[in-house]
Amino acid sequence: MGAPEEREIHRRHGGGESSPKFFFPRSAHYTGMDDPLALLSFVLLLVSCAAFLAFLSPSPYKRHLAIAGWGAMVAFLYSQIPHLIAVENNFLYPIIALLSIPFLYVTVRRIRDGSGAVMQLTTAAAVAFLIYAPFEYIEPLRTWMISALVAQTLWTLDLLQYSAQNPAWNMVTRNGLRIEMILACTGIQSIAIMLGVVGAVRTTLRQKVLAFLLVFPTIYILNTFRNAFVIIAYTEQWFPYLPEIAGNGEFGYESFFWAHNVLSELGALVLLVLIAYGLFAIIPDLGDWAADLVGIYRKDLSEALHLSRGAEELA
Repeated sequence: MGAPEEREIHRRHGGGESSPKFFFPRSAHYTGMDDPLALLSFVLLLVSCAAFLAFLSPSPYKRHLAIAGWGAMVAFLYSQIPHLIAVENNFLYPIIALLSIPFLYVTVRRIRDGSGAVMQLTTAAAVAFLIYAPFEYIEPLRTWMISALVAQTLWTLDLLQYSAQNPAWNMVTRNGLRIEMILACTGIQSIAIMLGVVGAVRTTLRQKVLAFLLVFPTIYILNTFRNAFVIIAYTEQWFPYLPEIAGNGEFGYESFFWAHNVLSELGALVLLVLIAYGLFAIIPDLGDWAADLVGIYRKDLSEALHLSRGAEELA
């Protein structure tokens, strides 16, 4: 473990070393192209991004592009599962990946039938990628955003009287434990998704401005405090519980697991639901569209379940 004042925590990724990260399904940017699964994830995400962005332009192949975008996204989620479970002990995204199969079945079926509501959902995904892609694929922009967040997180830690050190542009060190900040720490994915949802329906200028003011500052500021909470909980070892579930062999990882993979994920989910209700109040058409989507997916999944049961009975 090393001397008490220098308990650096290392993890292996494709032969390299890294620190505990604020995690989001990985891309080859920070796992190394020598990892075949990371490279596959990178390619799938790039294909999904390209298909969704092409969907926004006038094309006679919009339905094909929509299906390609959703299909590549689901494949991307599945490519993450080994790493998520074996290395990060993260179970939320694997569950999302499992649920994405019936979602993809209904989505493809409805896209082929020309469902307006599901095509709107594809527009939401495409707008989200339009916002997210520059930060993912333009290195200076990604570096700038991570650097800015590190500075703001350090300021927040000082404000809360849990000062930390900054040994590198994307690193935070405290009590001898080191955390690497990645693009996911910035909350850009959540911001892009919520603004993508806003972009799926027609809105007035006033509604656009109010929606942006609700989404961007709220998520970004609260996400900065979330980062500070995870760093404090990890470096103070607040949650050293159930190592058989939360541990991965690294010193102190249990506290990181509970703070980041459980409490922060649940908090983020609650926040997104509350923001969604706020958006429904600002843009009533969003609520109607959401109700239509729920009805479509519930109906199609129920029919598929009944057909499956009927086939079992006949067999």
